[in-house]
Amino acid sequence: MLQVAQVFGTCGREMDVPFFPRENASRMADIIDLTFLADVRRFYKKLIDQRGLSYFLQKEGPRLFHIEPSKVELVLRTALRARDPQLPRPHDKAIEHCRKEVRRDLIRRVANAMLQTGL
Repeated sequence: MLQVAQVFGTCGREMDVPFFPRENASRMADIIDLTFLADVRRFYKKLIDQRGLSYFLQKEGPRLFHIEPSKVELVLRTALRARDPQLPRPHDKAIEHCRKEVRRDLIRRVANAMLQTGL
């Protein structure tokens, strides 16, 4: 009877599960940080409910309805500061994902407001 090593060769690791070279399971938890995303959403919702959409828009300039990047960063910084100090800092990709999600929602709200005003 043939041994498994004779058929597949010896590669120095067990073949219990399929191995994909690009897969890096140990870092997946760093990229998807759902607690940070929930905190960002909570702070964003509080700000949008209290101050309104106009708080996130630039007050001056040639373009109406332009999102001010510093206000988006304010939401992210607030969520980072409110985070438990014992937890590690979220991965940069998780922070970027939250930034994009806040911007997407603001763009959706701005587009809705433009449709309401007839622009």
